[in-house]
Amino acid sequence: MKTQIELAGKGIVTPQIKCVAEAEKQDAESIRARVATGEIVIVHHPGRPNQKAVGIGTGLRTKVNASIGTSSDICDIEAEVSKAEAAQEEGADTLMELSAGGDLDAIRRSVLAGVDLPVGNVPLYQAFKETALKYRNPAKLDPEFLFDLIEKQLDDGISFMAIHCGINRHSLERLRNQGYRYGGLVSKGGTFMVAWMDANNKENPLYEQFDRVCALMKKYDAVLSLGNGIRAGAIHDSHDRAQMAEMIINCELAELGREMGCQMMVEGPGHVPLDEIKGNIMLQKRMSGNAPYYVLGPLPLDTGAGYDHVTAAIGAASSARYGADLICYITPAEHLALPNEADVREGVRTTRLAVRIGDVAKYPDRREGEKLAALARRDMRWEDLEKYLLFPDKAKQIRVEREPENAKTCTMCGDFCAMQKGMEVFENDIKGDKISK
Repeated sequence: MKTQIELAGKGIVTPQIKCVAEAEKQDAESIRARVATGEIVIVHHPGRPNQKAVGIGTGLRTKVNASIGTSSDICDIEAEVSKAEAAQEEGADTLMELSAGGDLDAIRRSVLAGVDLPVGNVPLYQAFKETALKYRNPAKLDPEFLFDLIEKQLDDGISFMAIHCGINRHSLERLRNQGYRYGGLVSKGGTFMVAWMDANNKENPLYEQFDRVCALMKKYDAVLSLGNGIRAGAIHDSHDRAQMAEMIINCELAELGREMGCQMMVEGPGHVPLDEIKGNIMLQKRMSGNAPYYVLGPLPLDTGAGYDHVTAAIGAASSARYGADLICYITPAEHLALPNEADVREGVRTTRLAVRIGDVAKYPDRREGEKLAALARRDMRWEDLEKYLLFPDKAKQIRVEREPENAKTCTMCGDFCAMQKGMEVFENDIKGDKISK
């Protein structure tokens, strides 16, 4: 099977590229050219005919990923499927199934059957969990089992995988030499791979056999998302030597993977103070040849638990503004508990709002909707206003619950309405975009 990047390199506009071009309201040939250079990836799975193709990368709308999954403490397949469906209903573009408890094959297949979003995962979760169950020691992981598992998951319908290829002995040496970290290690897959390397005194097989990883991904035209296993878990660790060593390796691997005909993304960066986000994205784009950047959060503060969906939204808006391409949502439960369905809905909505803010700054030509919303608000055309809002249901609920005496105004100002008074004064002076009544 030829991959999207290989076909695009031969000048072929695939049905998936056409689908992305239509969704983005862009020329298909322009999309094809950026797929050919690896600046855009097309996330889809040939074995899931009803799944929509999603484009991620340069010049496209910033996408939102929602993550779900069980833990060893809470494992309910029906609840995970409901969360997946909720994420899709709320407008997530992709989904990651990150279960680490229960029957992982059954959970993955149930989620895949429940949504038509592209679904990704982290294969190391299942690899280490099943190894621990079998041997009572995850460090006994057999690399051959890991590669077999990757193929099984791809065959089930996984469209993209976060695979921790960038962790190697060099990056671990940086971690030791700097005296570990304030925030420790926060990537489950990355940390267990670090522990495996330490216990076995061996190189990471995902790094050592990177060509084999790419061959598996190519077989299913899946996107290889280079996992950020040593990402910072505290802003005081942001851009330390260990994180930068992994970023450099991942950017090199992104280039190698593209040369092999594999679609590639790079992940990062975790907890990053607001003033460092622009530099982080510039470094990733420069070193990776403008590969799509999948940003986890980022969280520009360590003290926001309970409201970390808001903390992350601030980081996400800045990330989208400076060129991030896919943002992984954060829910109110982050750092505290496994998210429930309400958390998933709130996380998707908050992140969609954040990336819209970033995209409006990044692409000034996309501000027309904001202007139309402003005009409807100015003219107190409430039903028209709902058409332009990201969350019209929430806006309508609030307005209905606090219905004003005068239907043209709202209960914020009532008879003392600035909009109404302004229109009385300037209605005859309005030029351009005048709304007829």
